[in-house]
Amino acid sequence: MSWNESGDGKNKDPWSGRDKQQGPPDLDEVVRSIQQKLGKLFGGNKKSSPGGGGTGGPSIKAPSGSLFFLLIIGLLVWLASGIYIVNEGNRGVVLRFGEYTDTTMPGPHWHIPTPFERVQLVNVEQQRFIEIGYRSGANQQVSTNVKSEALMLTKDENIIDVKLAVQYRVKSAKDYLFNVRDPDEALKQAAESAIRSVIGQSRMDFVLTEGRSEVVAEAQQQLQSLLDAYQVGLVVTSVNLVEAQPPEEVQGAFSDAIKAREDEQRLKNEAQAYANEVIPVARGAAARMVQEAEAYKERVTAEAEGDASRFTQLLKEYKKAPELTRKRLYLETMEDILGKANKVLIDVEGGNNLMYLPLDKLVNVPTAKDSEPKSMTRFEIPNSGNNSVPRATTRGRDGRGR
Repeated sequence: MSWNESGDGKNKDPWSGRDKQQGPPDLDEVVRSIQQKLGKLFGGNKKSSPGGGGTGGPSIKAPSGSLFFLLIIGLLVWLASGIYIVNEGNRGVVLRFGEYTDTTMPGPHWHIPTPFERVQLVNVEQQRFIEIGYRSGANQQVSTNVKSEALMLTKDENIIDVKLAVQYRVKSAKDYLFNVRDPDEALKQAAESAIRSVIGQSRMDFVLTEGRSEVVAEAQQQLQSLLDAYQVGLVVTSVNLVEAQPPEEVQGAFSDAIKAREDEQRLKNEAQAYANEVIPVARGAAARMVQEAEAYKERVTAEAEGDASRFTQLLKEYKKAPELTRKRLYLETMEDILGKANKVLIDVEGGNNLMYLPLDKLVNVPTAKDSEPKSMTRFEIPNSGNNSVPRATTRGRDGRGR
């Protein structure tokens, strides 16, 4: 009925007659209406028999018992759909109407089924990696250079080609899913920024030779600081400097420079090895010469002191018997001088006999008994006033005559 439709002579509107309503509809009628609708859905409409009474119209009968059983089964299936299992190494992030609610650990769990809650699984133990400056092929051997990422400028305004590999894993599943739209791409850009910053503060020779480990350590530290500042939820496990070399256009000249540097280092090492071999020998020879000089000094000093002592003692004896001491000194001197000669002259007054002694053979030819102490023959030449025959005496090693 439309508004202001004539019926009882009064204007009608949607709110007309609200003051005449007695209260809310009966609950039984609401349940009966729902049962009828479900009965139609499941084909439960049946026409009543002609003698069934009433107005003769169709009556609807819903299978209330089976319908309740189906509802219970559907409810249990719906509740069971909320059971989920988080595998080892994963984390389950529970979302309620798209908002973060909780992070579950490995094991069986339950959440309110869809559409109220849902769960996203994140692998936090998987080792992920990105490549900067190159792309590996399917067999991890063939790689393609990416010059836009690889070419970097050093502190001394040289350009080098750098290839970097970064391994990382998820530290926080919540931050990994919600703080950044694409965490992996954010890490890649942060890694490129960090390595460019480190290369820009270093010289070319330092990066290409002994500074590779320091460059990698500094780049990893800066990268992790950037990730923590952005709250990406990732942790860097390792940074590997795959390759660092000059561009292809200057690789030939740079290889020659590296070879010359290696030759220089090799020659330095050889010179150092030669110095390590010669210096100890020279120091040993110098020490030996010093010790020999000290020994010579002590020997000469001892001989001088012995000669001085002998002269002092001889002087005392000379003062006691000058003539005897003078004669003894003369005889000892002549003995010392003539003992080194291999010829002996014997002069006998008034005689014409020639005496020959083969002293050279007696001195040079060893005797049969080498172990016995050797003795030497001494001839005394008498004075001119004595007519006696020359007398030969022997003197042993102790200098005493026999």
